[in-house]
Amino acid sequence: MKFPYKRILIVGCGGAGKSTFARFMGKRFSIPVVHLDKLWWLPGWKERNCDDFDAMLKRELQKPCWIMDGNYLRTLHERLRFADVCIFLDIDVETCLLSVRERAQLYAGRSRPDMPDGCPETLHADFEEWIRGFGDQVRPRVLHTIEESGVDFYRFEDRESAEAWLLKFE
Repeated sequence: MKFPYKRILIVGCGGAGKSTFARFMGKRFSIPVVHLDKLWWLPGWKERNCDDFDAMLKRELQKPCWIMDGNYLRTLHERLRFADVCIFLDIDVETCLLSVRERAQLYAGRSRPDMPDGCPETLHADFEEWIRGFGDQVRPRVLHTIEESGVDFYRFEDRESAEAWLLKFE
């Protein structure tokens, strides 16, 4: 079966594997990947102002095809207006924590592929706390926003199920 989507959102907790899944999907179907972290962060872990971020996001959303990974709840509703489908990697907190710890070791002192140059990987306690609170504090808002949008969406509780779904398509 041919992959039917041209504009795909991927959301989920930090460490769920959004960027990795986006890259895998992008390579498999030759769809450009947009990492929201690359739009938001400036070198030295400085945040871009919202107006500039929104302008960059708007340009990306208007393109004919993309895979966009990242939560950024403030813009989720707008992104869903352009999306054909939303993938929610609903991965358990312990797996996410393990992933961000492994990622911090793997990329220690340098930027990840889904981040801008000049943002060396580190792991802060406040990010781990955000991951721990994701299920109660962020997840319900993400699900509500997706369900309210009417956009088709798939929720996967493990990475293997997400990959198996993706492999069904040509």
